[in-house]
Amino acid sequence: MHTFILLLLTALGPASWGSTYIVTSEYLPEGMPFTAAVIRCLPAGLLLIAFSRYLPQRTEWPRLIVLSALNIGCFQALLFVAAYRLPGGLAAVIGAIQPLILLLLVWLLQKQPLKWLALSACITAIIGMALLILTPDSQTPFRAFAFDWDSIGITAASVGAISMALGVYFSKYWQVPENQKPMALMALTGWQLTLGGLMLLPLSLLLEPSMPKLEVANLLGYGYLSIFGTLIAYLLWFRGIQQLPPVLVSSLGLLSPLTAVTLGWLFLDQIIEGWALFGFLLVIFSILVVQLSPYLTRPNQQKKPLQPSDLFD
Repeated sequence: MHTFILLLLTALGPASWGSTYIVTSEYLPEGMPFTAAVIRCLPAGLLLIAFSRYLPQRTEWPRLIVLSALNIGCFQALLFVAAYRLPGGLAAVIGAIQPLILLLLVWLLQKQPLKWLALSACITAIIGMALLILTPDSQTPFRAFAFDWDSIGITAASVGAISMALGVYFSKYWQVPENQKPMALMALTGWQLTLGGLMLLPLSLLLEPSMPKLEVANLLGYGYLSIFGTLIAYLLWFRGIQQLPPVLVSSLGLLSPLTAVTLGWLFLDQIIEGWALFGFLLVIFSILVVQLSPYLTRPNQQKKPLQPSDLFD
């Protein structure tokens, strides 16, 4: 598949995650984040397992459990802890460090020198996200300015970003044994969603034991998040991880808060202007620079498929 088309399809994953805010606020019962996480992950995972008809081999379970915890279980739990303990969008600002963490992971663990263009773009994205969300007059879904530096919330947001970065890294670089065929994308995605949902289930039952009576709007909201925001989104996301340099995929994760801001502006009459608008444009620019960095630094290789090493000198 052409790299540009693959990038666009992969971008649909985090873009759909960005719609979670408006769907949750407008269509789901209040105060049940872990229940929502379980409902969106478990049915989608079981459906993919049923279609794939694949039962993992004994040697595949350790890798599956670790990836499920990093990509789904731990990440979702820490994300909700941070969202509840940190006002506004501070968690989103901390989450913006994920591409930088991944870039450093590949540098440290793969022993390859950094490309400074990609590194600068990742740092610029963090600055842009801070301007977008922490501007005093910003009226985005994640606005925040006067806040308490809650140590538990900040730790949860930071560890969550590390968890997601490690999930992307190991999804790309964790090699299967030579005598073992790689798991098909549908089965890999389905088992991760299922195991991750099962990890979140005890938190849902413990912290949110009673489910209110669901209306049609609630069912439609959960259905959208499960099918479009999880099943399709994670299939596209994990395929992108398999076929693209990991930092390119990770930087696309910044489209999630950008999409939430755009939908809030379009449908909820939320305002973005001044420094917040500049930050919004800065993040978009940074994402584009990361995507183009392999070509900008190696123009004579534009027609060759991108490799993970293309983000390093």
